Amino acid sequence: MDKNILIADDNIEIIKILKPYIEKEGFTVIFALDGEEALLKFNHYNPQLILLDIMMPLMDGIEVCNKIREKSNTPIIMITAKSEDADKILGLNSGADDYIVKPFSPGEVVARIKAVLRRITLPENNKMSLIKYESLELDIDNYSIKIKGENINLTKKEIEVLWMLSSSPNKIVSRDDLLDSIWGVDYFGDPRTVDTHIKRIRAKLHLNGQYNWDIKTIWGIGYKFEVKDV
Repeated sequence: MDKNILIADDNIEIIKILKPYIEKEGFTVIFALDGEEALLKFNHYNPQLILLDIMMPLMDGIEVCNKIREKSNTPIIMITAKSEDADKILGLNSGADDYIVKPFSPGEVVARIKAVLRRITLPENNKMSLIKYESLELDIDNYSIKIKGENINLTKKEIEVLWMLSSSPNKIVSRDDLLDSIWGVDYFGDPRTVDTHIKRIRAKLHLNGQYNWDIKTIWGIGYKFEVKDV
């Protein structure tokens, strides 16, 4: 994968402002002015990360993100002009890794890019990339999860949360540790996003005590991937 950053925004002035700051960090900036062009540029250049405006002509950012997620785990930072859209971005299973609200400074954007790229190296900090428990198989290298041999559709963030918990069984992991490790120390959003992701994981895995493992809430602290003796 080349060190390309794709900026997809219909406002060329924003692209002109961000371009020199991002290139100063050693990246090559490519850009698109609408959603359809963003997909074409993505397929052609295989960027390392995408800055994706939520409001674009021809195809909006959420739809572009969904289409990219069908075939790639390339990090995506959504750009929005309204803070209210943050819940929409995080609430949908769009697969976005982060979001940033206009107006923003170029320095803030660069910091977010660095934070997201640091997070995707998370598996390298732990040799256990394939985790198996009763009926559960989690392959963090390929971002895949199976229950009873069937693939389960979890977002990147959901898989990373589950991996971080399950790689340290019976150990309490604080909400702050999850936020810092997965969302990054530069994350400025709602810390309750961790709780939302845990809720979605439980729902998608249909957890109701049927396995010898479970995700337990440790009130006021965080969560624990509890494994019972068998």
